[in-house]
Amino acid sequence: MDITRHHKSERMSQIVIHENTIYLSGQVGYGDTVTAQTESMLASVDELLAEVNCNKSRILSATIWLSTMDNFAEMNAVWDKWIDPENPPARATGEARLATDQFLVEIIIVAAKK
Repeated sequence: MDITRHHKSERMSQIVIHENTIYLSGQVGYGDTVTAQTESMLASVDELLAEVNCNKSRILSATIWLSTMDNFAEMNAVWDKWIDPENPPARATGEARLATDQFLVEIIIVAAKK
């Protein structure tokens, strides 16, 4: 049972692959609005998955954290345009205090290898 780690630091890896499962570290986005941050965050997910020959149609689960649930509809507007409608993952969304006050949204992804 090999474990492969990509983009390692002393604290974490951005991608961990164990057998046929891909785990992404929490991804945040940048910008001044929930829309901008969600778009940026999901672009990072696309890039990381592509790096390991995967894509959003293979996402098994997504856990989304919002700094306030008041941003739920705005985040969902971006999510709904991005997600593969034929292969929606299991998903949970909650409210949490994120690493810094500038972060409004964060996502954790688990996907299946091709």
